[in-house]
Amino acid sequence: MTSLLDQTALSDLAERLVSAAKRAGADAADAIAVRGASLSVDVRDGAVEESQRSEGDDLGLRVLVGKKQAVVSTNDLDGSRFEELAERAVAMARAAPEDKFAGLADPSLLAHDFPALDLLDPDMPDVAVLERRAKEAEAAGLAVKGVSKSGGASASAGIGGMVLVTSHGFHGASIGSRHSIAMSAIAGDGTGMETDYDYTSTLHASDLESAAEIGRSAGERAVKRLNPRKVSTRKVPVVFDQRIAGSLVGHVASAANGASVARKTSFLREKLGQQIFGKGIEIVDDPLRVRGQRSRPFDAEGVAGRVRKLIEGGVLKTWFLDSATGRELGMQTTGHANRGVSSTPSPGPTNLHLVAGTKSPEELIAEIQDGFYITSLIGMGVNLVTGDYSRGASGFWIENGKTTFPVSEVTIAGHLFEMFKSIEPANDLMFRYGTNAPTVRVEGLTVAGQ
Repeated sequence: MTSLLDQTALSDLAERLVSAAKRAGADAADAIAVRGASLSVDVRDGAVEESQRSEGDDLGLRVLVGKKQAVVSTNDLDGSRFEELAERAVAMARAAPEDKFAGLADPSLLAHDFPALDLLDPDMPDVAVLERRAKEAEAAGLAVKGVSKSGGASASAGIGGMVLVTSHGFHGASIGSRHSIAMSAIAGDGTGMETDYDYTSTLHASDLESAAEIGRSAGERAVKRLNPRKVSTRKVPVVFDQRIAGSLVGHVASAANGASVARKTSFLREKLGQQIFGKGIEIVDDPLRVRGQRSRPFDAEGVAGRVRKLIEGGVLKTWFLDSATGRELGMQTTGHANRGVSSTPSPGPTNLHLVAGTKSPEELIAEIQDGFYITSLIGMGVNLVTGDYSRGASGFWIENGKTTFPVSEVTIAGHLFEMFKSIEPANDLMFRYGTNAPTVRVEGLTVAGQ
């Protein structure tokens, strides 16, 4: 395990790769080294169905010759062919079309201080521990009255690290861990079966919800879905369960991605600085949250991260930008570059959340005489070019301020602009995922049923 946590060798390799690129004729270069190690166990009906382990290090080199760039990658870690690899990359760059926005990040924006974000749990469990967690989750799910069979349970753990070295002096490294438990339960029998799931995923094992709690929750969710009814098509208020409400925040983030804005494929491309939500709505991106799922001390270009409000007072305040998209849009990078070993940087969010409101979920529901409480979404029917929204959904019908019978096989439809304007968040925000939101209420969506 110690060798996995020690990134010294990866740092040395990245530095050698950048030096080789400069000798080969690159005007600028950066190298990224990515480390991954994971272990997972899947169980079904009390027996191990599959156990997997993977471990590997990969290197990526980006070279710039003037305004031309190329990327090459390798998992050859002895370094004996770095000179050849760098020469090939430079030759590829010289033959590439010019990209007037390409280039390393502005040196003045690079991170110099690396805050302690507590991303690493160094105690990785062995197969026996993971097997015990998965079996415990499955047993708890099967113990729920009405659950007829298991859809399987799993437990996993892993470590991932990244080193970035640039030719203009940046050298940074980060490493983190991940633990998870999941269970899928099936209730009922024959054509009346229903399934649901639950899971927990954290950086530190001590933050995991218990395996028994995950299994019990999965079983109870599946049983509640039994004997669903149809509803007639109508336009009603809709409440998104906390577990899926983050998908709405994700749509905002995708539309606010600088790459989409630059390509003119975002319905928000003309909305910067404008009111698109109610005045009390805030959406925050925080790469520096301690133990955050997507926390990092710097981005994939070495730019220092900081807390930013994507939405403040309902107003769209920024795009997610890396250096290239920032230059294309006449703006400065926001420190949101992501990158793999075989790709150039591209922008994307870190820890994103919708700030909680003041009402409880029960209070949001209590105000609804006829509406839909959604617990599950299906399909990808969201057009981020136009803002049109249409997805399959299931959940529970709301009558006179209370959830009543289960509903399935319906479609909800609307337009994201109108949905954003009417969003009202509850007070139950929890930081469980990379994108988080409390339960939210949205007015006037069309529920297409019978």
